[in-house]
Amino acid sequence: MKEQNQTAKSHWDTCLQLIYNNIGEQQFNTWFAPIRQVDFDEEKRELTLCVPSSFIYEYHEAHYTKLLRFVLSRVYGQGVRLMYKVTTDATTGEGQTWEGSTTPAAKAVVNTIPANQAPQPLQTLDSQLKPEYTFDNFVPGDSNKLPLAVGQAIAQNPKQATFNPLFLYGPSGCGKTHLVTAIGARLKELHSEMRVLYVSAHLFQIQYTDSIRRNTFNDFIAFYQSIDALIIDDVQEFAAHQKTQLAFFHIFNHLHQNGRQLILTSDRPPVALQGMEERLLTRFKWGLLAELERPDEELRRDILRSKIRHDGLRFSDDVINYIARVVDKSVRDLEGIIHSLLAYSVVLNHPIDIQLAQNVIARTIGLQAQKHPLTVDEILDKTCTFFNLDREEVLSKSRKASVVLGRQVAMFLTQKHTTLSTTKIGAAIGRRNHATVLHSCQSISNRLKDDTAFSERIGELEAMLKA
Repeated sequence: MKEQNQTAKSHWDTCLQLIYNNIGEQQFNTWFAPIRQVDFDEEKRELTLCVPSSFIYEYHEAHYTKLLRFVLSRVYGQGVRLMYKVTTDATTGEGQTWEGSTTPAAKAVVNTIPANQAPQPLQTLDSQLKPEYTFDNFVPGDSNKLPLAVGQAIAQNPKQATFNPLFLYGPSGCGKTHLVTAIGARLKELHSEMRVLYVSAHLFQIQYTDSIRRNTFNDFIAFYQSIDALIIDDVQEFAAHQKTQLAFFHIFNHLHQNGRQLILTSDRPPVALQGMEERLLTRFKWGLLAELERPDEELRRDILRSKIRHDGLRFSDDVINYIARVVDKSVRDLEGIIHSLLAYSVVLNHPIDIQLAQNVIARTIGLQAQKHPLTVDEILDKTCTFFNLDREEVLSKSRKASVVLGRQVAMFLTQKHTTLSTTKIGAAIGRRNHATVLHSCQSISNRLKDDTAFSERIGELEAMLKA
C-alpha cells in the first residue's frame, strides 16, 4: 500500500510539472501550489485532491478543466475521476467534496477530511469604523425610518437571520455610510467579542488584486472568513469585475452559512445592478432590501440644526430654513454649505445672513437662490405639453407608444430634478411600482446616449422646466 501511495504521489508530481510548464509560475503558485493529493483509488480510477477553499475549486472548473483533463489522461490514463475536498473547519475537520468536470455529471456530497494544520490565532482587527458616525448623531426622519429601525435591531441582536444580509440602497449623500458605520459601532459596543469590519468595495477590490499579485490569496480569503459582521460600502463598484465578484461570492456564502452578519450598501437596488452575477444578486435579496431616500425639507432642517449645534455655531432660523429649502440633493451638500458659510463669514467679516447664504450656495453648488425646487406636477404638466399628450392618459394604463414615452420621460426627469424616491415617483405618476420607474429611467438614459436627436429634444424640455 505504501508503495502504491508513493507511486500515486509521483504521478501527481508529474502532473504538477506539466501544469507548471503550461501556465507559468505566478498562475501555478496561486492556483495549484496550495493543493495536495489526498488519495488515488486504482479500482475506482479516482484521484482526490485537497484544496484550501471552494473558490479554488470553482476557479479550476471555470479555467482549467481542459488542461486538467489532458494532464490526468496523459499521466494516469483515460477515465480518471477528479474529486476535490475542501476543508471548511480546521477544528472539526468537516468539509465538502466536489467532483471535477474532467468527468461527466459533477455533484456535491458532504464529507470530512482531516485538517492539515491547527487553527491560527486571529489577529487584532482594526474595524475601520469612523468614530464620528454613530446612532447618537444620525438624524431620524421619514426617509430613513425603516433602515434606522432595522439597523438598531441588528445591533441589538446580530444572531437573528431575518435581516441578513441587510442591503441598503439610495442616492449618494443620503446617509448610507453614516448608518452602516453606526450599526458597526453599536455592534462593537454591545458585543465586544465580535470582529466587525467596514470596507469600501473599491478597497476590497484592491486587496483582492494585490493578494493575487503577491500569491497571498488564501490569506485574503481566510481573513474575510474570520469576520463576524462584514460591512461593504458601494457594492455597485463590483460590477463588471467578475473575479472580484467570485471571491466575494465565496466569502458571502461562508459568512452567511455560519450566521455572520452582512451589511451592504449601493446607490441602486439589486434589480438595477448591471454587470453583477445573477447568483450574487439573488443572495443580495435573501435578507432585507431597504431604501434610504434623499432627505425631505423637514429632515434637512433637522440635520442642519444638529450639525450647527454639534459645531457650536449659531444660525438664524431664516438662514436654516432657506438652506433647507434650496439645498435639496445631499446631506454632504448641507455640511459643505455650513463650513463654507463659516469660512466666508470669517474672511469677509460678514454676518451669516440670507444674503451671504445666497452667495455661498450659488458659488459652491451652483443653485439659483430665487429658484424654487421643481415638483412632480410641474414636470408632468410640461412633459405632457411638450409631447402633446393628455395628462390623464399618461397617468392611465395606456400602452400606446407615444404615451409610454411621455410617461417614461416624466419619470426620468422627476428622478433627475427632484428628491423623490422611485417609490414616490411611481405613486405620483400612475401608481406604478419602483421597479417600473427604474426601468423607465434606464430606458430613457440609454436612449439619450444613442439617439442624438432625442437627446436634443429632451434638452429643449429641460430648458422649459428651468425657465
